Amino acid sequence: MPGTKPNIILIITDQQRYDTINALGYDYMETPNLDKLVTEGISFDNCFITAPSCAPSRASLFTGYYPHTTHIFKNGDPWTQTWVPMLSQAGYFTANIGKMHLTPFDSQGQFDFRFNMENKQRFRQWSLYVDEWDKALAARKMDKYQRDELRERASYEEDLGAFIWEKEPDMHSDNFLADSAIRWIERYSSNQPFFLEIGFPGPHPPYDPTPEWADKYLDKNLPMLEVTNKELESQPPPLHAMRKHNVEVDHDSIKFILNPTDEQRHRQRALYLANVSMIDQKIGQIMDTLEQRGFLENSIVIFTSDHGDAMTDHGASQKWTMYDCVTRVPLIVRAPERFQKGQRVEGLCQWMDIGPTILELAGIEPPSSFEAISLLPALQGNHSYSREYVFAEHSREDVVGLHTDFMTMVRSRDWKLVHFLDEPYGQLFNLRDDPDEVDNLWDSDKHKSQKTEMLDVLREWLIRSHFKTNDWGSDWR
Repeated sequence: MPGTKPNIILIITDQQRYDTINALGYDYMETPNLDKLVTEGISFDNCFITAPSCAPSRASLFTGYYPHTTHIFKNGDPWTQTWVPMLSQAGYFTANIGKMHLTPFDSQGQFDFRFNMENKQRFRQWSLYVDEWDKALAARKMDKYQRDELRERASYEEDLGAFIWEKEPDMHSDNFLADSAIRWIERYSSNQPFFLEIGFPGPHPPYDPTPEWADKYLDKNLPMLEVTNKELESQPPPLHAMRKHNVEVDHDSIKFILNPTDEQRHRQRALYLANVSMIDQKIGQIMDTLEQRGFLENSIVIFTSDHGDAMTDHGASQKWTMYDCVTRVPLIVRAPERFQKGQRVEGLCQWMDIGPTILELAGIEPPSSFEAISLLPALQGNHSYSREYVFAEHSREDVVGLHTDFMTMVRSRDWKLVHFLDEPYGQLFNLRDDPDEVDNLWDSDKHKSQKTEMLDVLREWLIRSHFKTNDWGSDWR
């Protein structure tokens, strides 16, 4: 109710593209519950992450700063602190059910309560880490699909990381996660308002829907961007190197193929989208539980994802590139008692802008040094709201084949530039004429002035950022 502290529920999926919700214009999707959030809420149609991988993107959201400020540039970089204690100090009980991708994984993130559940598969020193899903599987004398088990499948090298979950359906990561969140909501008995972050592991690979959901998509006509030799030849060397690396190393059980067939691409996409619909069903159950407990009327529900997935578009696997299929994500805010429902906000925003928005909705003034900007004016009907530019950045991550020291994106409504540190190559796209980002204009004499202009924007942004955050502790992680 207006004038009272609302419950705030932040639902974050992992690696979900923007073009995966029917109500946003993608009629091949079966997402009735997300569609309902769109019609009852406000959708931000041009929301962009600050980094094309999980940890740095999430660190930006939960701190309010760009990766170059947090020094969290890639997965595995340590980060443990967030703005969550500000909510606790304002009288909220704070809880996380599911993925946060803190490093180390068992960090509390300063929540009052964490029910920790991380990636479907893990690597590096955390391969033996045991989370709540691992414990529940062990109690059933079960295990998740480990890479070694999947590699035994005859079709493993052709499946592009897409496998049907054939074990007990309630133990699928997304079903288990959602059921755990529902139990928390059912049992919450405090008079305190609550902030609840629900972190789904999917549709991150392995792309593993249960059979009934896979059946809904395998025969669908699904759009796929054509990948041409001309486009591939125009890509910068780090993207070529990463393609080769992904053929040799099966990250998240994706054995990449340089030139997959249309059938292979379609099957991968079908199972990925089926996983989205699985999650959609569970979101509906979460919303029903909030309503049954009497929480929904005084709750603000935010749905989003930490980044997208190339799904073989541009000849790429997963993330770690600056294409819109990776950097643009859905963002929906539902609070019909507070804001006019059914609005579509076209202006550019950064994913981390969710942070100060949550704080303001809770009656908290965000720190003045935040680089994130509250979306509250847009929620309140300011249709002119927009950032002029959005930015993303990522450092070298040799373990995933990203062999470039630093990569930075600047994007306006009409243009995108991707800069590679100390290198003569890059990417420049005219998004108005080439929305699919296949014609790289970096070396075009005709577009030199536009490249210079975007590089100037990038330089001024970095200078302004370092000045604005001068008093903020860069070791706060």
